[in-house]
Amino acid sequence: MNTDLLKYSGQGGCSAKIPPAKLEEILDRLPVAVDRDILVNIDTQDDAGVFRISDDLALVLTTDFFPPMVSDPYEFGEIAAANSISDVYAMGGTPALALNIMMFPSSDLPVEVLAGILEGGFDKASEAGVKIIGGHTIDDPVPKYGLAVTGFVKPQELITNSGARPGDKLILTKPVGSGIILAGHRLGMSDPRHHEEAKKWMKTLNAAGAGIMKRYGIKGATDITGFGLAGHTLKLAKASNVSANIFMGKVPIMEGTLGLAELGCIPGACFTNLEYAEKETYTDPQLDYNLRMIAFDSQTSGGLLISAPSGTADEILADLRKEVSLVSSVIGEVTTRREKLLYLSI
Repeated sequence: MNTDLLKYSGQGGCSAKIPPAKLEEILDRLPVAVDRDILVNIDTQDDAGVFRISDDLALVLTTDFFPPMVSDPYEFGEIAAANSISDVYAMGGTPALALNIMMFPSSDLPVEVLAGILEGGFDKASEAGVKIIGGHTIDDPVPKYGLAVTGFVKPQELITNSGARPGDKLILTKPVGSGIILAGHRLGMSDPRHHEEAKKWMKTLNAAGAGIMKRYGIKGATDITGFGLAGHTLKLAKASNVSANIFMGKVPIMEGTLGLAELGCIPGACFTNLEYAEKETYTDPQLDYNLRMIAFDSQTSGGLLISAPSGTADEILADLRKEVSLVSSVIGEVTTRREKLLYLSI
């Protein structure tokens, strides 16, 4: 019996999300709950919902799950858990509790595979200080895994999509390119070293970056996942009623990504994300086509995009490079609302 999880998945990780244009169409039809203690709902398409339970405490609630993007069950569990927990970090919260969400082909895969996925999720959640206290499993032809996570945040420390302000610098904490690297691996095109590096980044929690955001009182941020760097930056700009400039020459990119793109290894999710954002995006004609497509590459468990006031951006970047990664970089800036929401240049 073949236990390579990639054999059971066409699109894995966050590239399996419903296309952003279709998602917005669905969300526009949903009823919106109204309550004075709902601090964040679906209106701004934030990373999580937030409900105030007292003047000094609010719950951060999120869920995320997807099909495998790697072969190994334990690694799949680790990455899926890190991705689910990231939404709480992006909102300035402290993750605390979680429930497993599992779909599993019980007649096709041995129970040891299911156990391996859950073990990976448990260990990554434990690393984040999150206690998994239950869950739900159903039989399904394609394995899928993730978490429903609850965290806590002080209302005055809440970070949202709508908190970016003109003059802010945009800081990215992880490199992009995992979607292209994973697609290259499926096609036998990726260098194994680059594939291992991509998996390392996907397993890396955004905890340290979240701690730095809280230290400096950041108000605007998001994490970079299925809609790519460009798609999530556009959502940040739209929710904040600003425009954003991204300088692709300053964006940290995983080794091997550009080479694969130049060979034509550009996943379908890149084009789906581009289609969603194209009307609200200006692209400098001098920007290389492949760099442009990397901006729309779907990320799984990507980094934090932080909208940092210019007066503290250098200090924040120094702390990120010391406590998170040397690749953390200022990649753009926020301006007043212009004709387009997003501007991509070299």
